[in-house]
Formats: sequence, structure tokens, C-alpha cells
Amino acid sequence: MKIHFLGTAAAEGFPNPYCRCDVCCKARSLGGKNIRTRSSVLIDGIIKVDYSADSHMQALRDGIDLGAVEHLLFTHTHYDHFQPSDLYNRVDGFAHGIDHPLHIYGNDAAISQSIPAIGPDAGDRFAFHLLRPFETIFLGDTQVTPLLANHDRMETCLLFYIEKGGKTLFYGNDTGWLHDDTWEWLKGKAIDMAILDCTHSYTNNDRNPNHMGIETVLEVQRVWREEGNLGMDGQVYVTHFTHNSGFLHDDFERAFEPAGIKVAYDGLIVDL
Repeated sequence: MKIHFLGTAAAEGFPNPYCRCDVCCKARSLGGKNIRTRSSVLIDGIIKVDYSADSHMQALRDGIDLGAVEHLLFTHTHYDHFQPSDLYNRVDGFAHGIDHPLHIYGNDAAISQSIPAIGPDAGDRFAFHLLRPFETIFLGDTQVTPLLANHDRMETCLLFYIEKGGKTLFYGNDTGWLHDDTWEWLKGKAIDMAILDCTHSYTNNDRNPNHMGIETVLEVQRVWREEGNLGMDGQVYVTHFTHNSGFLHDDFERAFEPAGIKVAYDGLIVDL
């Protein structure tokens, strides 16, 4: 699998374009890996996880052909992950040379909101699929199992366990300490690479029910090592950073370097 980090920021972006805090000002001044757009990944050029308002710019920045994407997985409908009205740009007459439908997958809220957002011009350019937690689907030669996130009490938010070619990817964003049912499902499952939410920096390991911080990520890694999910060659990458953490890219790298955890940044490509 080829995992391309399109964006690595939390909801407001990093820096927040409206914010004048010290961290946002430093991020603007330093640039580089400190400039983050809203979180999304692209897998093998054909599977996209989430669609924020930054998707258009991310595609231009990284030279991505969004017309080649075949599958779009929504984790949930919070605005930084879910902007289905932008998908109207793929309808017949706006986009030419499209030879396959875009298959859209999500919970009932994501599907019920996507259909009217695209509208009656969707035609055969789109196909919609309702996901249910722990029910595996097949996207060609890729197997995806939606898992429960611990994020929003009013929505069934999803994480994804993705398998292809003998390799496994755990996509764990957005979530706090994992849902009990997800921990149970993961027993005995191998994880070759995990992408984990690290919205916060240090939080006194309070096992926040919405997002993780540094201590929680380290605790998840420890449990996975002890239970055999994550072998010594298993990789963990953190993403979904907020300026309210008070940490810039180098700060997160220093915090995670002893544990061998990698800090993702916009445009990073990892071959699994």
C-alpha cells in the first residue's frame, strides 16, 4: 500500500488563518512541515479517506488526479472531514473523461447528506454505500472493516482496518481512547502501520473521549505491543494536530522520537 498524507491538521487548520496566537504566528514564519491542511489520506491513488474543503488545493499541490479516485470513505460528518457539496465538480459537464463512478461509503448521516448535496445531476458518476461497524467490505483487492471510533456521542463515527497484499493499515482518526468494541475486535489482529489521532500535546493521559494526545498515543502503542498487534517492525504515525496543542512539528518529533513514533506532515508518502 502507498499511503499519501494529504492533510494532517485538525478542524481549524494549522495555522488557523484567523488566529494570531504565538504558535500560529511561529508556524507561518517557519513554514515547511508546520503548515498543515485538514486531515485526509490517499491510498494507492484510488482510495481516499474523508473529503475536506482543502481537497481541491491538496490535489493541486501534490499533483493528484482526483478523477482516478474510485472509493471515498467517510469517517464521520464533522465539517473538516465532510464537504460533499464539493463533489458536484465531478458531475457530467463539469468533469470530462470520467470512466467510472466514485463509490462513496459512510455511516447513515454521511450517506443521507451526500446524496442531496450532490443532487439530481449525480447520474452514474456516483454510487452510495452504507457502512456498518465490523461488517467488512471489499474494494477490489483491498479489504476494509469499519470500526467504532470514540469521538461523538451523537454520531456513529468510524475508523478503518484496511488489508491488502498481506499488509494491514489501521486508520484511527478521529478518536480518543479506542471504543471497547474496537479493542475487542482487534484482539489477535496484526497491525503493520497505524495512523493515530494526536490532536493534543500533553493531557495528563486523561483518555479523552474525543481525541488523543501524546500520552494516550503512547499508551495505545504500549498495549498493542503487549498484546501482539504491533510487532517490532510495526509503524505508528500521528496526525490531526491543532495549534491549541502549543506544539509545532519539531516539538511533536521530540516527544515521540524515543518511542519510534513518526509525526506525519502534509505531502508525506509512506510505502507499506
